[in-house]
Amino acid sequence: MSDLPSDEELRGLVRAAIAKRQAPPEPARIPVPGFSRHASHLLLHLSSGGDGDGACLIEPAVRCNHCGYCQSYGH
Repeated sequence: MSDLPSDEELRGLVRAAIAKRQAPPEPARIPVPGFSRHASHLLLHLSSGGDGDGACLIEPAVRCNHCGYCQSYGH
């Protein structure tokens, strides 16, 4: 018996290949080792307000409570 696909199987493979080529491309993902969530969850390498005079970097009138907002994209 032959290992070649039948005509119907071949037509299905061709249709699947055409559909794949016509589909919109998936968005590019930046690989970060050990990180699989959205990029807005990353923390920036920035000293917090508590590391200096204790004032918040976002709202200097209040003390830093180490919320991490100044080290993120704020999402």
